[in-house]
Amino acid sequence: MLTEILTLYKNRAFKAKRVLTERFSNSDENPVLVQLENGYNFSIDVEVIDEIPIQFQKRDFYKRIKLQTKEKSEFTYLLTPQERGTYVFGAINCFVSSPIRLIKRRYRFDADAEVKVYPSYIQMQALAFLALDRQSDFGAKKIRRIGHTLEFEQIKEYVPGDDVRTINWKTTAKYDQLMVNQYQDEKSQPIYNIIDRGRLMKMTFEGLSLLDYAINSTLAFSNIALKKNDKIGLMTFAEDCRDFIKATDKKTQLNRVLEKLYNIESNYLVSDFQRLYAQVKRSITQRSMLLVYTNFEHQVSLERQLPYLRALSQKHLVVVVLFENTEIDDMIHAKADDITSVYEKTVAEKFSYEKRLMVKSLNANGIQSILTKPQDLSVNTINKYLEIKAKGLI
Repeated sequence: MLTEILTLYKNRAFKAKRVLTERFSNSDENPVLVQLENGYNFSIDVEVIDEIPIQFQKRDFYKRIKLQTKEKSEFTYLLTPQERGTYVFGAINCFVSSPIRLIKRRYRFDADAEVKVYPSYIQMQALAFLALDRQSDFGAKKIRRIGHTLEFEQIKEYVPGDDVRTINWKTTAKYDQLMVNQYQDEKSQPIYNIIDRGRLMKMTFEGLSLLDYAINSTLAFSNIALKKNDKIGLMTFAEDCRDFIKATDKKTQLNRVLEKLYNIESNYLVSDFQRLYAQVKRSITQRSMLLVYTNFEHQVSLERQLPYLRALSQKHLVVVVLFENTEIDDMIHAKADDITSVYEKTVAEKFSYEKRLMVKSLNANGIQSILTKPQDLSVNTINKYLEIKAKGLI
């Protein structure tokens, strides 16, 4: 035994290292690489216990590996975070024993390593293919854009058929002939992601809150819109309005949006749509597409906020995103065997029906809407945007 102790403890001949990516992607599988190196002149058995961040509530990580003399080895495991923020790893604990296995020596490496969990950039990259125009580039034709904006291009001589309202009288007087201003459709349309961070957005489905679903969707959608040469902006609201980013199509805009999304949290307060309307009126002066991620559980709740959404739609193209309650859907499709389950099924169907009524109510007031399962939010939002763009509504 003494010989084994001296053999294991004579020098520090074992190394381990945890390799983390620069940041983790929320709600996605993220790889963690562990590298091992045996510097002893004999084979060893290694038991690896990694202290995973407390957010995962995982205390049973265990890996056993046999390393030959001077051998290097590595393995990877996956972690799926369900909330944004800073995650702190503990130490990699390695228990090394010689072939005799009477004594184990404990090694500790890489304690207090940190990694930040950002909105799902993996999902953003996976959905980037939707930026392709598909069939919209074929058979292209000029269409009238509803509520379109124009930008000045040049001053030219008047020819029959030009709009007399565009005559530039100052230039006409200077050149003693009719001159008109020529405009072209503005190529980049401003689009604002407006995220409700009120208490209803803290509802969770499959471990992820509606707020985080909305944040992940905002990042994926913003990437698509920028690829389509539109301008992207951001605003959040609850009892007040925060996190405002003016819409632009600069290359750095996506990183600005990502950094802002990382810090958005809910304070469990009731969302104030009146304050939202006032803030939009002050901050967003150009006609824009407003993609409002929110949630209403009852028709009455929507009707209280409808005047403010209707007021916003008078100047902007408003798209309201509503979430289906997938747990209620499970109750609707479940078999009812007794009075209690029949009652639950009836209540669930009533809630589902109210959601469909909300969509009809919004559409009747000239407001676009998306009713989606939380898991399908990003794809449905992007498809709605492409549909609106194809129709020339923005």
